[in-house]
Amino acid sequence: MRNNEQTISQIRGGLIVSCQALENEPLHSSYIMSRMAYAAALGGAVGIRANTVEDITEIRKTVDLPIIGIIKMNYDACDVYITPTMKEVDALCDCGVEIIAIDATKRPRPDGSSIQEFFAKVREKYPNQLFMADCSCYEEGMAAAQAGFDFIGTTMSGYTSYTQGTVLPNFDMMRRLSAECGKLVIAEGGIWSPGQLKEALATGAHAAVVGSAITRPYEITKRYVNAISEAKG
Repeated sequence: MRNNEQTISQIRGGLIVSCQALENEPLHSSYIMSRMAYAAALGGAVGIRANTVEDITEIRKTVDLPIIGIIKMNYDACDVYITPTMKEVDALCDCGVEIIAIDATKRPRPDGSSIQEFFAKVREKYPNQLFMADCSCYEEGMAAAQAGFDFIGTTMSGYTSYTQGTVLPNFDMMRRLSAECGKLVIAEGGIWSPGQLKEALATGAHAAVVGSAITRPYEITKRYVNAISEAKG
């Protein structure tokens, strides 16, 4: 397994491909996600973002790239679902992912704690693990940097109640955090074209994540079908 410095160096300036499919999605299958990841690696991706220990384990069989691991888990009366508790952090650490991404929004965790309270416990337990903060706004990114996250992501922009309607990709958030947070920024969210990817990296981001535009064919198909409908008026 590569060390933290090697991981940081390997993903610098490159494309990380998110290979995920939830239970209600057509491609839900650890095997299919492993083939998606393999195709991304052949295409030049520098890393993979993946959900669940099962998918990560299957991807590891054929792909030797740094993995940003998450576990999406819904808890009653809680809006936070990306690696929300220590249980998910433990599982990801056990399977050896290079980077663990955690929802770092200001919304309370399942136990009512803040991200600062939660991450202090996480960092104490895993001092040498790389962690990425999935944030929805500039203020959350700055707070996550202060809390000690290694990477600050723009992942959640537009996906919290108080950022709904934000134009994506959120280049302004990427640019401001890259200039001011003092941590490595991962540009993520709403990147649909090579041109947008280039612009995201030009903000000063360390790397960028693209998911739906590459690995969700039903979303890609819908965009084309909608374009036909719009053309017909």
